[in-house]
Amino acid sequence: MSERIVTLTDPLDSRLADYRDLKERDLSAEGGRFVAESERVVRRLLASPLRVHSLLVTATRLASLGDAINRSTIPSTFPIFVATQAVMDAIAGFHVHRGCLAIGERDSEATVPSSSRTVLILEDLVDADNLGACVRNGAAFGIDALVLSPRAADPFYRKAIRVALGSTFALPIVRLRDWPEDLLDLKVQLGLRLIGAVLDDRAIPLPAYRRPERIGLLLGAEGPGLSRAAVAACDDLITIPMSPGADSLNVGTAGAIALYHLQQASAARSP
Repeated sequence: MSERIVTLTDPLDSRLADYRDLKERDLSAEGGRFVAESERVVRRLLASPLRVHSLLVTATRLASLGDAINRSTIPSTFPIFVATQAVMDAIAGFHVHRGCLAIGERDSEATVPSSSRTVLILEDLVDADNLGACVRNGAAFGIDALVLSPRAADPFYRKAIRVALGSTFALPIVRLRDWPEDLLDLKVQLGLRLIGAVLDDRAIPLPAYRRPERIGLLLGAEGPGLSRAAVAACDDLITIPMSPGADSLNVGTAGAIALYHLQQASAARSP
């Protein structure tokens, strides 16, 4: 590892272009790259099959990351840039208080596995925090893939990755182009039963819902919820019973509750 370590003192060093002024940039528009922030998230990146372009760390953080770097299954050719906290802050354009950044590359050819039993589908979630929470919850409750509508936020945006705690790297993530046509095609290809989570007294209360074998759970953005087209594509509609007078749940919370119930129902069906 030592031969790949480069100590830098100049924030304007050309080798650090990917890290410069991160608040103002969208790396996804610059070749499908993304930035991972914090040791915990970078550890998950190093343990994933995704390509790592480089690391930028303080000396202290490098010492604590050594085991993860050595265990990484990805090609060990990426450079490791070491800088002081002040230099890191000058490069990134904000205080990197965790002292650890990495540049990775998303899998542009990801597909939904044909064996998928639980797929999470997000329609027009434009809030990075909510999307990151859904990714984290989905990974926690065993989804096989994440599917996004064309207008949904980027799950590889720095803030979304941070909220997801790097769970993003462990999931096949597919963005559909034509909505809902591509969703209907996916439904047929995988044999999914589409389940829409809605606020509607006519929907099936979640505790009473009997899970089919292969499902796609649709969640809509807070406020508008699922579009009419998405609802029309669904085979079943479910709702989470709440106390009288309650308005709604955060979409991340609602998704976690629904996925937990569906996971338990799946476990109960297993021999």
